[in-house]
Amino acid sequence: MTNEQTLPSHVIDEIKNLAISHKEEPLCAYLYDLDHLRQHISTMVQVLPNNVELFYAAKANPMPKILSTLAPFVNGFEAASGGELTHLDQQQLNKPLIFGGPGKLPSELKQAIRMGVDAIHVESLVELQRIGEIARQLETPVPIYLRMNIDIGEITLSKLAMGGKPTPFGFDENELPNTLQVLKDYPLIELKGFHFHLMSHQLSVKRHLALMQKYFSIVKHWQSQYQLGKLAINLGGGMGINYLDPHAHFAWAEFCDKLEFLIATESMKEWQLRFECGRFISAACGYYVMEVLDIKKNLGENFVIGRGGTHHFRTPAAQSHNHPFAIVANHNDTSPLLPKVTLEKVTLVGQLCTPKDVLATQQNVKEIAISDYLVFTLAGAYSWNISHQNFLMHQAPIFHYF
Repeated sequence: MTNEQTLPSHVIDEIKNLAISHKEEPLCAYLYDLDHLRQHISTMVQVLPNNVELFYAAKANPMPKILSTLAPFVNGFEAASGGELTHLDQQQLNKPLIFGGPGKLPSELKQAIRMGVDAIHVESLVELQRIGEIARQLETPVPIYLRMNIDIGEITLSKLAMGGKPTPFGFDENELPNTLQVLKDYPLIELKGFHFHLMSHQLSVKRHLALMQKYFSIVKHWQSQYQLGKLAINLGGGMGINYLDPHAHFAWAEFCDKLEFLIATESMKEWQLRFECGRFISAACGYYVMEVLDIKKNLGENFVIGRGGTHHFRTPAAQSHNHPFAIVANHNDTSPLLPKVTLEKVTLVGQLCTPKDVLATQQNVKEIAISDYLVFTLAGAYSWNISHQNFLMHQAPIFHYF
């Protein structure tokens, strides 16, 4: 049995054509299938309930061509730093921006306010007071959401929890009365609603629906208890990509269908709701390609060394998993002296001088040889942009869009 994935034929063709046009060096490249991205986001938006918006979290992949492909379909973009705000503004996407993340600099808050962002997601009382003072100085209204970290009771946390337990993110529910009192001192701050993002890598539709119901219930309770008037809810993101089983990602269509029913039963049809998704939107459009440089056996284990590594593609190291991959044959069988592996297990590594430069361990392959292409799928999110790109000062990969 092999651990290899099957690639679409047009992706294989793109890889081979790219290699021909860059034949002076072994290939190392990111490929992005923009048609796939366009079809995927279009389908995602089509099945959303009518009162639910979809924003793209730019931190997942802020490449300009990714952003411009998504712009016609999404309601806006989320930034998590002043740098991302500047980058998104420079792309002239003509869509609303929201600004989140802990530890915002006062200069970043001022930048966001001057840009007229759709909302700032406020993480703490200190941040709220800073916003209030800046709003007063600039004499400018500032729309905000309060990011909340709440106890979710019996709902099980996902692989990566952003809340539902002690974290640096958001307000403790016990802080809310005092926070709302402080808000009265800053009439230029407009409380638009509440923001939640408690889970990432969520694969269970049932669990995520339970989380949505929890959000609806608690915000309606706060609205009544504190007489807050009309509110909106940012429901966060966290819909998961299943790197261990690429055929079992979060079931978005099923989730949206059941969410529509939940919205009706919870009397939420008149509320403005929104998601801000990153990984689930762009992961599947990306491929990271490494040409095999060397194959060796060390203490009984086969190692396949490709051009590149975790300094370009940190995803498997960051997530501690064996990343899904495919092999595109490119070797010349007339060279019998060059090593190759047939029907054995291999560990796929890069060029770095560290034993942690591993992309997949002990994977079964049919055959792999020097000059073949290792193609890591699901590389369109949290890949190049989270990698330690300057370590060892290797050349950057080629970036190719098709």
